[in-house]
Amino acid sequence: MTTRTYPPELRIDAASIVPQITDFITRQVEDSGIPNVVMGLSGGVDSAVVAALCVRALGTERVHPFVLPYSSSSEESGLDAEAVAIALNLRVQSVDISPLADPYFLERSTDPVRKGNVLARLRMTVLFDQARAHDALVAGTGNKTEMYLGYCTWYGDSACSFAPIADLYKSQVWQLAEYLDLPQRVIDKVPTADLWPGQTDEGELGIEYADADRILHAILERHVAPDRLTDEGFDDTRVERVVDTMQRTEFKRQLPSVAYVQRGITSSQAT
Repeated sequence: MTTRTYPPELRIDAASIVPQITDFITRQVEDSGIPNVVMGLSGGVDSAVVAALCVRALGTERVHPFVLPYSSSSEESGLDAEAVAIALNLRVQSVDISPLADPYFLERSTDPVRKGNVLARLRMTVLFDQARAHDALVAGTGNKTEMYLGYCTWYGDSACSFAPIADLYKSQVWQLAEYLDLPQRVIDKVPTADLWPGQTDEGELGIEYADADRILHAILERHVAPDRLTDEGFDDTRVERVVDTMQRTEFKRQLPSVAYVQRGITSSQAT
């Protein structure tokens, strides 16, 4: 069993946050007139928490989780997703995306990151198709840490109808998972997107979630200038990594730019 400690500024009152998020989910569904929710169940803590919150908001019959494995996906991820589904009394459906992806990969040499992006976008394609089939919205599973570090695939796992936990840092998602009494194996596991054997989130990010959360919280919530964080004892290298990553991935947090034009002006009038 993993024992995690959380700094005071990142501790949450889960008992008060859970009803806020379930009310949000209920409103999203009611306001849209679309009664159900579909979501990807990866075996990770983020999707487990979102599934539990959706069940609390809507009940098991209106929540449709999907496991979307690729041929290289680990068996552990599937078992963890199954454990979550059993704990929440959900009927999980599985769609193997290998037949969708492999013809593309056979014709092109892709590095691991590009391959992971293709798989993330294919998974979201399946989920939005299943949303149509189930008269459902797509629940996003991204957290605030990943969003601000750009640790997501643009129009892949970042695409969704609504985002229940996007205002919670990773350490706060873990706290919700503990409060919601989700399977301990899911809470304890090392975070991974399961993009290739041995891949871990923190290995790809180059920083542990605990450090990233504290730095992001200081910048986003306390509005401390990055160059002042070292005065508070933060490691300068880690601060630089977080700030640089935020700047490089800002485009992922923006809607596409639109070219606004003036109508009714001819080319001769413009000149």
